[in-house]
Amino acid sequence: MPVELITLTIYAVWTLLLGMAVVWWRAVLVLQGKSQSNEFASGQKHGSDPYWRLNRAHINAAENLPIFAVVCGLAVYLSVYEWIEALAIVVVVARLIQSTIHISSNHVWAVNLRFSAMLVQQFAILGMVYRIVQVVLDGL
Repeated sequence: MPVELITLTIYAVWTLLLGMAVVWWRAVLVLQGKSQSNEFASGQKHGSDPYWRLNRAHINAAENLPIFAVVCGLAVYLSVYEWIEALAIVVVVARLIQSTIHISSNHVWAVNLRFSAMLVQQFAILGMVYRIVQVVLDGL
């Protein structure tokens, strides 16, 4: 299996696990009678700070997953592997780091590290796109 598809699978599973953790957290609150099932307003801050950080980490991962999926899919479809494999690994490692920091702390240093991990992901994905475009243009 191509590295791009392995990293994409890891990213997707991570996003799924974050989402399952949010659902589990909500279910526990509802089953304990601490919250009603309709108290989790979409897009509005709710719940404890750790819960909200987990929620945002999941949403952030879910927002970026389709972009990564398209780029990885294109790379595999076009058989572009030079640079792409390493950059795909960088994206996934940076995503895991970003989410972990996001969940664990909201201190200024943590936010700065989280932002740095996001920048690493964005530049790695841009590098992947650059390489794909380069190969496509060379083939014209």
